[in-house]
Amino acid sequence: MDKISIFWFRRDLRLYDNTALYYALQENTPVLPLFIFDSEILEDLKDKSDARVNFIHDQLTKIDKKLKEIDSGVLVQHGKPEEIYKSLMEEYDIQSVFTNRDYEPYALERDKKIDNILQQKDIGFYDFKDHVIFEKDEILTGGNEPYKVFTPFKNKWLEKLESGHIHPYKISVKKENFHQFESKLPSLEDIGFKKSDVPIPQKEYDKSIIKRYDELRDFPAKNGTSRLGIHLRFGTISIREAVSHAQKLNDTWLNELIWRDFYSMILANFPHVVDKAFKAKYDTIPWRNNKEDFQKWCEGKTGYPIVDAGMRELNQTGYMHNRVRMITASFLTKHLLIDWRWGEAYFAEKLLDYELASNNGGWQWAAGTGTDAQPYFRIFNPYSQTDKFDKNKAYIKKWVPEVNTSEYPEPMVDHKEARQRALDTYKSALDNA
Repeated sequence: MDKISIFWFRRDLRLYDNTALYYALQENTPVLPLFIFDSEILEDLKDKSDARVNFIHDQLTKIDKKLKEIDSGVLVQHGKPEEIYKSLMEEYDIQSVFTNRDYEPYALERDKKIDNILQQKDIGFYDFKDHVIFEKDEILTGGNEPYKVFTPFKNKWLEKLESGHIHPYKISVKKENFHQFESKLPSLEDIGFKKSDVPIPQKEYDKSIIKRYDELRDFPAKNGTSRLGIHLRFGTISIREAVSHAQKLNDTWLNELIWRDFYSMILANFPHVVDKAFKAKYDTIPWRNNKEDFQKWCEGKTGYPIVDAGMRELNQTGYMHNRVRMITASFLTKHLLIDWRWGEAYFAEKLLDYELASNNGGWQWAAGTGTDAQPYFRIFNPYSQTDKFDKNKAYIKKWVPEVNTSEYPEPMVDHKEARQRALDTYKSALDNA
């Protein structure tokens, strides 16, 4: 029986600056890299050519190829993590398991189960911070409470960053450190998926874009955002590396990375946000939840060109410009009075860079139910947003070519009436909460 340590890849698909991998390689036991296509997660995906599964598969293929150069590889399994660990314990003399922490409720529950299984055989389960700069209890108020408002959190975050240097974890991929075996990755078909034709944005830091991020990021027709969301989501780039680029290049881009830490901290400290409003009184809002209206929004057929452009961009590419995410989310929750959870679930299904903490935080912000939220009486006007950020309609014309023709639908609601209805509904619910 081979004596090994396991490094378990999850949201950290890279062989450089990877915290848990770094610590696994400090042991004197050969490391077996493992990835599990978790059937619990895959079964929930409706689209069997989901581009995110393709992306993970492609990244694992690249990592495996690199490790093959030193006669190792990635052991890729498909199934329930606890069952896979039980069978690995029969096959190998496992000394310890190293992995990077995940803060989503399902992941926390899964890791607890794995830890319990390993404990029965005295196998250590070691997890590390890697996905964020600061975790849930590292940035606290003077009263040792988690922050509920972004700006003071950000100030403390920056202060803490200045006082302690964040350093990359230097990893050398050497033959003697890895378990020698012949890896064979399952194909996409083996795990019940097929190839996607959705293009994935490049992994490069485009410094010319990041430098002008604060000037260009609000204009959806311009190439003004980094498009690195999916790479941060699955850890093909390191958050430490991203922050060090941001510090040199653009404070506004750094600000976005701090929001990412903030929402991760909110999810970890207040897990009720997964299916409830951060502010409980907002759970009393009587949403209209009209299924036909929701369908029109999903398909980009609302009669509001900027909203429709955003939804079509999402449906076709798995991406939506951040300014437009706010406009479409505000439209669903305020103009149509449809529950933010419906919109959040739709984005979760479609977004390449979907991650629970940020998606949930963004939707609750737009609906007025979350931390730092838009006050409910501030309702995005799709027309003035268009005038401000897509004046020449370049973005709209790209995604809604039939705009201004008889084929394009009339607005499904009148802006003024819908706005008033939202104000009355919210006010009445909150007054009686």
